[in-house]
Amino acid sequence: MAGSDAKRRRRDHLVSFVLLPAVVIAVGILAYFTFRSTLQIENLRQQSVFEATLGLATEKADRLDKRIIEQDNVILAVADPSQLLELTERWLPTAQRETPTVRAILVLDEDRDVLAFASRATSAWSDEETFRRLLVQKMMNDMDLGALGAQPPDQLRHLHRVYGGQSYLLSYWQRIYHGRRYTVVAWHDIGRIVKYVLPNLYTEAPQTVASRVNVVDEEGRIIYGPPLRSSPFNVDVKFPTTLYNWRLKVSPSASEKYAASIANRRLLELVMVLLSCVVIVAGVATILVAAEKERRMSAMKSDFVANVSHELKTPLALIRMFGEMLHSGRVASDAKRDEYLKIIVDESERLSSLIENVLDFARAERGGDAAYDFAEGDVAEAVTRAAGVYRHRAEREGVEIVVDVERPLPASRIDERAIQLAVINLIDNALKYAYGGKTVHVRAEREGRQNVIRVIDHGPGVPVEDRERIFERFFRGATSNGASSSDSSRSPPRGSGIGLALVKHIAESHGGRAWVEPSAASPGPARSQEVPEQASETRGSTFLLSIPA
Repeated sequence: MAGSDAKRRRRDHLVSFVLLPAVVIAVGILAYFTFRSTLQIENLRQQSVFEATLGLATEKADRLDKRIIEQDNVILAVADPSQLLELTERWLPTAQRETPTVRAILVLDEDRDVLAFASRATSAWSDEETFRRLLVQKMMNDMDLGALGAQPPDQLRHLHRVYGGQSYLLSYWQRIYHGRRYTVVAWHDIGRIVKYVLPNLYTEAPQTVASRVNVVDEEGRIIYGPPLRSSPFNVDVKFPTTLYNWRLKVSPSASEKYAASIANRRLLELVMVLLSCVVIVAGVATILVAAEKERRMSAMKSDFVANVSHELKTPLALIRMFGEMLHSGRVASDAKRDEYLKIIVDESERLSSLIENVLDFARAERGGDAAYDFAEGDVAEAVTRAAGVYRHRAEREGVEIVVDVERPLPASRIDERAIQLAVINLIDNALKYAYGGKTVHVRAEREGRQNVIRVIDHGPGVPVEDRERIFERFFRGATSNGASSSDSSRSPPRGSGIGLALVKHIAESHGGRAWVEPSAASPGPARSQEVPEQASETRGSTFLLSIPA
């Protein structure tokens, strides 16, 4: 009976202190917005007129883009790389009718040599030559051409820019023929567009005029149309893809006509109720997402405990086994004794490193920045000492640690022990995962206002999908710096999943950051940007740690 009473009291408390206030607040919010909607009908009318004008402006801007793109499609069919010699004969007979704004067509190869040129101009040949030089020397540098195969063939693009005080509009695309890339360029005559196309598109009969339109250039000068009176309903939009540096301005001539299309008050109330439902759904979704995140975190913590337990158990078992063998005298030779002692030392070092990592991680999680003792220190000295700690172990594993520290580095406000721990974890990560490489490079240098530490390995590399998550707590990617295809039989290295998380925490506590990048095969000059990313993944990783100087 007492248990049921307690449950009832808890239920009553829940109703009193949670559900009832929530219902009252919800009803109050609905009442407030309903009352507010009555007072804001006029504002809604103005908003509806503005939105209608914006839609009209967008439609008019799209109309010009569509007209120009229709001509571009004709050029796309005419400018065939396999028939370059026939370009003029294929285009000029129908140019006036199908492409009235196109002044010239050019086809260029990968070396920017003009292979074909067709023009409608009957005079001023010097203008054509000037344009050709301008195209090759400047305009193509501003085109989004990309590398071969980086974008789909025949993808239409536009360039709208002022050169030498004159506005140019170019349509261009790339075509592949017999393994070679060709660039087709259509030069649109902006003067003809302004004189013929804009009046054709934007002139309406007097009895149907619903708005006034003009077009302004990059500097706000009117290119077409009359000046517009100032009005809160005036809108201006950019032309989406063609004359994208110009703007189309629209002013409605009858705002009341658009206000008549406003939904009534009941529809507004319905929208508010639907909005409340959306908020509820969003809240439930947020709770579910948070619960799922907590569940995943709990699972990762369980895996972490299991991994740490296994990491502790294995070296302890080896130390005990070989210690008992040495103690009992069951050693066949001095070589075997040295081998057993080496195993005991190695496992002791690994055990000490694991325990220190766990303790530091727990202290960082518990105390945040307060876990560090900041003072003005020398980053170069901290990096050198950390590399010295692991040099002996690396030599035993047949890996050379090369230290390249710029001296002097600007002083930083650091916890020197924490910086050493971060570098040690990065070197340990390189030795553990990048077993395909024979060298680990440790660098420290100044870059702007940052002291940047790099640990470069030459192992299999970090998969692209793991680069963002590799610094998360307890995360261990399936192939994080893992085996290459040629070494897929090798079991993944053991670890707790906190080493890189601790590195990130140390970096952020010092006002910097930690991240990973693919690295080149050698520490020499930076590799060309043209090397595909997939290839760089197989040539090692560079883990970086930045600290404000």
